[in-house]
Amino acid sequence: MSLQFIGIDPQTGDDESPTVWVDQEKGELIFQGWKAGPELEAECAALELPGHAVGIPDTEAVVRVPARMVDMIRKACDAVERADQVR
Repeated sequence: MSLQFIGIDPQTGDDESPTVWVDQEKGELIFQGWKAGPELEAECAALELPGHAVGIPDTEAVVRVPARMVDMIRKACDAVERADQVR
């Protein structure tokens, strides 16, 4: 896996580190964020949307990333698009 570090929450403390990476080989965005609490996870799991199964598969997780990281996420989107053009 070739992870490209994009950024870390600028307001991170010693015990928290929401982070954004790009996996250039797979063309994926990677997020480390806060675990969703039971209420948020249940709300997400209960949503019925077209093309989206109800529930959260065991292979997936709900994470929270602060909105102040939007610029980093945009940078990650640009990086993964560039990597996809190379592949």
